Amino acid sequence: MNAASVEALPEALLQQVAQQAVLRTFHKNAIIVTEGDDSDSLYVLVTGRAKVFVSDADGKEVQLNQLGAGEYFGEVTLDGGPRSASVMALEDCRCAVLRRADLADLMSGQPEFALHLIRKLAHRVRSLTSSVRDLAFVDVYGRVARLLLELAAERDGCLIIEEKLTQKDIAQRVGASREMISRIFSDLAEGGYLVKQDGRLVLMRKPPPRW
Repeated sequence: MNAASVEALPEALLQQVAQQAVLRTFHKNAIIVTEGDDSDSLYVLVTGRAKVFVSDADGKEVQLNQLGAGEYFGEVTLDGGPRSASVMALEDCRCAVLRRADLADLMSGQPEFALHLIRKLAHRVRSLTSSVRDLAFVDVYGRVARLLLELAAERDGCLIIEEKLTQKDIAQRVGASREMISRIFSDLAEGGYLVKQDGRLVLMRKPPPRW
């Protein structure tokens, strides 16, 4: 089961949530929420895509996740703390915004949503544990190979990554420099593992776990 199937609300439940929320539109590249802000709202993406990231004082970013329609963010504000990450619209987004009091009512009236939230948080803990393990024990190449395989879908004997990713995007996701990613991509291309077609990355065959 992929992350999207775990974290996206079923269509019927998504519509129920949207009916109880205030709908807001954010244009491409707009910052929807900012790390460290005090806020008590949950955001549900009705349409569009967004990225979740953290950054340091020098502006260096590490991307934590990408979100699509039906996915939501801001649940950690249930503890009353500040935003743990920033979220930016990757394309025009329409969000259903629920304040904490409305969220509590929704969870009471919609046990299905409360259960979905619990499952999402459990999945996120597993994902973060896996990420920490990778950072501690897996080299940069291994993290890149794993990410490419996770994003790829098989089609006509090839593994195609539909999401259009730049080397900077990959670097932010695996916690490495863009220069390092460039070298790894060059090695994969020379080895006949990776090509770029119509702006998309294509794995001609499964890359080895270690280089």
